[in-house]
Amino acid sequence: MEHRHILIVEDEQKIAALLKEYLEREGFRVIISRRGDQAVAQVHKVAPDLMLLDLMLPGMDGVSVCREVRKFSNVPIVMVTAKVEEIDRLIGLEVGADDYICKPFSPREVVARVKAVLRRMMPETAEKNVVCGPIAVDATAHQAKVGDRELDLTPSEFRLLQVLISQPGRVFSREELLARVQGYDCEGYDRTIDSHIKNLRKKIAEHLAGKEVISTVYGIGYRLNLDPL
Repeated sequence: MEHRHILIVEDEQKIAALLKEYLEREGFRVIISRRGDQAVAQVHKVAPDLMLLDLMLPGMDGVSVCREVRKFSNVPIVMVTAKVEEIDRLIGLEVGADDYICKPFSPREVVARVKAVLRRMMPETAEKNVVCGPIAVDATAHQAKVGDRELDLTPSEFRLLQVLISQPGRVFSREELLARVQGYDCEGYDRTIDSHIKNLRKKIAEHLAGKEVISTVYGIGYRLNLDPL
């Protein structure tokens, strides 16, 4: 990870400088943008490996930045927010953020979360290629397809599909999915999985209309309703 680029989009200079210091200690290369309307251009220009995106920004708010970036890039996005209301965090996830962290936070926690998100981008050694019904997942290429049509998934959505397709028909609890997809298990974060499932269902439905590929098992979690080939 020592040469990976992190784009910090944060208008509070002290917070941006602190995060930059901690990330650079871990070998990351860090770029700072202090305005939302400049962040989109920065993603185009430098193609960062991950973006730490504040919710409240001058020029363009973080949700709008996330929405614009998702039109052309699947760069992992960790939303940073001072708003504690659950709806604000969920809106960020709905538009394509991979994770979120709330202020005030420990810089070490942010670094750990960044590493966890980047680890999810690494191909696993086992089960690199899995096919269930019309859906194929290639971990090495970090690619998922329905038939010959590629699914445009965020890193978290891809990892979620990867976990579900590894054992089709098995019910995964929200807690287990959270630990395996996000890389941590924390009470109150299970709504994160619900948001990613909603986005994943929507993208699959664009190619498999009328078929319930991922079903909800109420009170427990989710399962993939496809047969392995």
